[in-house]
Amino acid sequence: MNTAAVAYTTDQAGTRELERQGVDVQWLSCTASYGGGTKRTASPSSSANTVANVDCSGETKDGKDISITGKVTREVDGRCVRGDLTAKIAGKQRFHVDVLGNCDAPDPTSTPPAGNQPRPGPTVTVTKTVYCQSQPTCWPEGK
Repeated sequence: MNTAAVAYTTDQAGTRELERQGVDVQWLSCTASYGGGTKRTASPSSSANTVANVDCSGETKDGKDISITGKVTREVDGRCVRGDLTAKIAGKQRFHVDVLGNCDAPDPTSTPPAGNQPRPGPTVTVTKTVYCQSQPTCWPEGK
């Protein structure tokens, strides 16, 4: 479990849940850490119990403070986080959940394009150098 993934997924799923509940979210930003640090990309050792502390802050469109805090024990491919999370708006609890997001949603990176269109392939860049010093009319372009 990577803290950057935990922070990102909590941010996205938390925003969706608040908006589902009718909250107009202006912005939300999350960080996650193991232990006392706040490194976004730190990972625990393999022998450590994997629990990330998550701390989100934001604001509604009408200027109220948003916070989502808690502990995350599992992050599922950008779809959901599991653990113990509490959201507050202007200091009042909005939700307290053990799952935030939809863990059963299809993987967003594997969704096929609409219709029967093939997936786009990798971008290929071809560079061709043409020397034209012997032709004075093309020299300023540097081809």
